[in-house]
Amino acid sequence: MRPAGPELVRGAANLGAGAGIARGAGNSRDARRILMIANPTAGGFNAGTLEEVAARLRTGLHEVHVQLTQRAGEIDAICADPALKADVVVIAGGDGSINEAITGFGDRPDPPALAVIPFGTANVLAQELKLPFKPQKIAEMIMADRRKPLHYGLANGHPFVLMASAGADAEAVHAIPLDLKRRFGKLAYVLTALKIAFSGRRGADIDITTEGETIRCRLAVITNGKCYGGPFVICPQASVTEPGLHLVALRRDDIAACLWAGLSLALGRLHKTRNVITRPLVHAEIRSSAPVAAQIDGDPFGMTPLIVEAADHAIPFIAP
Repeated sequence: MRPAGPELVRGAANLGAGAGIARGAGNSRDARRILMIANPTAGGFNAGTLEEVAARLRTGLHEVHVQLTQRAGEIDAICADPALKADVVVIAGGDGSINEAITGFGDRPDPPALAVIPFGTANVLAQELKLPFKPQKIAEMIMADRRKPLHYGLANGHPFVLMASAGADAEAVHAIPLDLKRRFGKLAYVLTALKIAFSGRRGADIDITTEGETIRCRLAVITNGKCYGGPFVICPQASVTEPGLHLVALRRDDIAACLWAGLSLALGRLHKTRNVITRPLVHAEIRSSAPVAAQIDGDPFGMTPLIVEAADHAIPFIAP
């Protein structure tokens, strides 16, 4: 994340003035302290949407505060602050911003409820939970305050909401140029992945050990939800609102296998192809004879080895 420029800093000041701590018309019994944290560098960021949601929330809630981030890790720091008194934290950003919030909540026994205004390149969680994108519907959802448990996983102790993976998809996440991502969004991942595939690279095999079984593959995705890369279904049995993780592993990652996997994913049939192994799991070790690129929630996450496990508690999440 790059620091916010002067225009965005001024935008933050304007939003603070308009949506800062504001007293609404809600009665004291229903009053909640709402902290909206917005990532202005997220793909699809829209200050107008942010202002409208804040304005609608102020009509029914006692306290609403809006804060624009200016550096990487700021969402994490805000959510980890012991002085944080919010009843609800609303993240206006993509999946990486949501990951930061959950990382910040850490081991809090009673974290604030989490809600999302879907910005970002793909925002897979929004697709997973069918979150609204229109400001009026977003505000209505937050005020209705219907909560679901948001389960998540841990990769080497670091939280992930959607998936942790090692192999070709993580290579693309590591290699994608930031300007290409900003210009083309999700398509940038496809273009980068194709470039890597046609380069003829040949990385190390990956071994996943889980429940006493070792599976050898070329690409390993341990998913917390059913969606991948947007609305595409990678594992119908998985759900972010249910405990447990699922392995989706590709035996081969040559060009033909990757193209077929991409088509199968688009058709919602990836889990049924011969090249794919699936398993439910709560703990797995991912190792390789040579380091293989890893990623979590669409952001680079170093290299293998990875120890992946389901977290033992969930975050309250406001959903439709």
